[in-house]
Amino acid sequence: MTTVNEPAGAATAALRELLDLLTADASAEQLAKTADRARAAGANAQEQRAIDDATRVALDIHRTLAQRRRREAELAALFDTASDLAALRDLDSVLRAIVQRARTLLGTDIAYLTLIDFGVGDTVMRVTVGSVSAKFQQLRLAMGEGLGGLVAQTARPYASTDYRTDFRFTHTGSIDEGVDEEGLRGILGVPLRVGSQVIGVLFASDRTPREFTPDAIALLASLADHAAVAIDGARLLEETRSALVELNAANEKARAHSEAMARAADTHDRLTDLVLTGGDVDDVAREIAALLDGGLALHDADGTELARVGTAPLTPPEQGIEASRTGGRAVPVDGTWVCAVLAGPELLGSLLLTGRAGLTADDRRLFERAALVTALLLLLRRSVAEAEDRVRGELLDDLLTVPPSGGFRDTGSMALRARKLGINLTQHHAILVANCAPDLRSRLLAEAARRARTLGGLAGTRNGHTVLLAPTADPGSLAHDLAQELTRGLGTPVTIGAAGPTTGAERLPDIYDEAHRCLGALETLGRAGEGASPAELGFLGVLLGERADIAGYVDRVLGPVIGYDAQRGTELVRTLDAYYDHGASLARSKDALHVHVNTVVQRLDRVTQLLGPDWNTPSRALEIQVALRLHRLVQRRTPR
Repeated sequence: MTTVNEPAGAATAALRELLDLLTADASAEQLAKTADRARAAGANAQEQRAIDDATRVALDIHRTLAQRRRREAELAALFDTASDLAALRDLDSVLRAIVQRARTLLGTDIAYLTLIDFGVGDTVMRVTVGSVSAKFQQLRLAMGEGLGGLVAQTARPYASTDYRTDFRFTHTGSIDEGVDEEGLRGILGVPLRVGSQVIGVLFASDRTPREFTPDAIALLASLADHAAVAIDGARLLEETRSALVELNAANEKARAHSEAMARAADTHDRLTDLVLTGGDVDDVAREIAALLDGGLALHDADGTELARVGTAPLTPPEQGIEASRTGGRAVPVDGTWVCAVLAGPELLGSLLLTGRAGLTADDRRLFERAALVTALLLLLRRSVAEAEDRVRGELLDDLLTVPPSGGFRDTGSMALRARKLGINLTQHHAILVANCAPDLRSRLLAEAARRARTLGGLAGTRNGHTVLLAPTADPGSLAHDLAQELTRGLGTPVTIGAAGPTTGAERLPDIYDEAHRCLGALETLGRAGEGASPAELGFLGVLLGERADIAGYVDRVLGPVIGYDAQRGTELVRTLDAYYDHGASLARSKDALHVHVNTVVQRLDRVTQLLGPDWNTPSRALEIQVALRLHRLVQRRTPR
């Protein structure tokens, strides 16, 4: 009995030991040593077989428990991963957490993740953990290329024990160079899927050959599923944030635009009210300059300054005005903003803004709107001026018209009408008649009307010519200056004949006729582009003037000689009479005067000193002879 029970007791003891070891979660090596100890204790063959069988069962149980514990740990890690990913909101943080967890769960040297670039159609390396190769970190894989390209294309996991020697995959130079530089051998890749769409690939890799078990593949695939959901959520959140940022920007832009529009509308209303309540160009210029915090100059279409605030005198740049006129926008020219003032296609003038080189878009629109209101002001001014010019033209026409024989000419009423227009006919006034090329006569009338308003006179048309009534005591000088000014402004010769001055309205028709004849004389003499009165036409003026100033003419031509004779008792006038009466012959002149020829020469030398060296030229000689005859005529009519 003893020999039988001892072995039985040995087997029982061995089984009890195995159970205790399993309960204590002993290692497989410790479980295997139980059979060795029983054999050393002298267990028979039957008992040893039973112990060996029990040991194998114990090892199987130990392996199963270990797998279950590992699976539980993996599942716990997956849950922790899901929890961690759910707490992340930034896409880059989510991607890095996924790759770091993959490396930890599978215990690999490196883990990395690629995302599909749907615009290009390939996958691009996005995040790596454990990588040391810059070339590897910048890889792009076309669909179907390499292990990752195949995973992205087929949406299936692939594993390679040693990628370098695994020719199931399409090897390319760039991929192999990156993999070799990183030193990778065993590679596992699983797809990142959102629904049926693959958005990327998650990898785990070792730098030594490695056989990836189905459990490892399933674990990485489970992590990839969680990761895909987290990536999609983070992407949606990022897109939402981006949309919110864009929406806020759009709202801010809309608010700013609304404020700018409100400011522009308010500015437009203020300027329009200013214009409609009688504000002039100076008021509008001050308002615009204050609104834009700069200096402002307003010019008309010809470049004449109409108003200026807070800036030095400026010359409107023609190229800038043309650019603004063509584009319909304000343009910068050498630090000055230029805006054409337009009424449709017609250029009315220009606005120049200084001190605001960096003009904002909103202020630029305000500047352009100010130009619109300025156009309204200039149009109103022009309409008022045209209406006033019509009234002034009608008055001028009445002043120059002689009624039919026996008709009554109410000069008193005319004087009263003139007074209402700011014209005092009791002062000296002259009449100027101007003419130019037919196609420019309308512009000449407009310029003459503007000049007449400046002078405080009247302008209109009569017999196809432009006529001015201007306050002046020197019509010749005014005609000369005005002819030069209008010739420059119109770019064509403007000829002006003038007559006067006179006071009252009675003699204005006669003065007009005299000025009209003077204009004809200038044009006949080929003196286009000049201005003069009969006084500047010499003896022709005497012939043209209805109120011929004979004494004045004689004094202008012979005054120095007559005065010399009167002061010194000489006979220079008598000598000139004899000289011209005898055909400019010195010999015949000395006989007529009963003096020596040297005396005649000396007297003529004195005339040269008094009248100038050209006194004996044909034109001067003719004037002097006419003056001598008129002088004799005056002397005969004057009582002693």
